Amino acid sequence: MTAIVVGYIPKPEGRAALRRAAEEAKLRGARLVVVHSERSGRDLADGEVETEDAQLEVARKELADAGIEAEVRQLARGADVAEDLISVAAETAADFIVIGLRRRSPVGKLILGSNAQRILLDAPCPVLAVKADDAADQGGA
Repeated sequence: MTAIVVGYIPKPEGRAALRRAAEEAKLRGARLVVVHSERSGRDLADGEVETEDAQLEVARKELADAGIEAEVRQLARGADVAEDLISVAAETAADFIVIGLRRRSPVGKLILGSNAQRILLDAPCPVLAVKADDAADQGGA
């Protein structure tokens, strides 16, 4: 069975990526591997951890309700987000990776655009980049 890897964070760009990956998985009859990766060294307060866990559970349930076979991996191994997605894609022999993007300021692009760039350049498979539409994003898979 083919696999699609999607990087998910509970933000508009993550939800946009998850929606598109779910559509592709359903269309192709592929298994979906949802990767939620925390940046190394990032300390989350207890409330943030519970909120993110709850949002991951909502995403898992929505995928199951839509009849999409999905595996959700929550990673906090100390590797960076790009490395986690690249590793999971290689491990699962993914057909492609889906990532979400959002518009950033010029300074934000310098600081925060490196993960997307690294995934695009170093992934062992094609990468589908999906733009977040903040106005249309109402949550959900």
